[in-house]
Amino acid sequence: MIAELLSETPAIGFKRRYRVLVAKLGLDGHDRGAKVVARALKDAGFEVIYTGIKQTPEMVARAAIQEDVDVVGISILSGAHMALVPEVLRLLKEYGAEDVPVVVGGVIPWDDAEKLKAMGVSEVFFPDSPLSQIIEKVRELAEKRRKRLEG
Repeated sequence: MIAELLSETPAIGFKRRYRVLVAKLGLDGHDRGAKVVARALKDAGFEVIYTGIKQTPEMVARAAIQEDVDVVGISILSGAHMALVPEVLRLLKEYGAEDVPVVVGGVIPWDDAEKLKAMGVSEVFFPDSPLSQIIEKVRELAEKRRKRLEG
């Protein structure tokens, strides 16, 4: 299973694990869910960068670029998802990293989830989303991105 999570890094000649940034966006200080997801991704073989709470869209976008991540995962429970997540997408595009998939999890109304997807969010996870589903989707998105970069 670990081999499935790895991708060839031609310049170095060894396999690098998929890298995922997990961020708590906005003034939301409730981070238990983000930590559970981060731990599940780590246990599944991903390299996880956890930003901690109270991150701005700018901080998230810059960290994604600096850490050269394959996927950005945003956890948000504050209700500010329709203001903050589009700003992260805009900044990633502005910085030339619009190819980095963004997934969002939290308490998000279904209609807002559809709007976020229309804006460019790759997937929205709800509080009852199984960890296995989150892991598989993040793996799929990371694989697709690596394949695009490789060729």
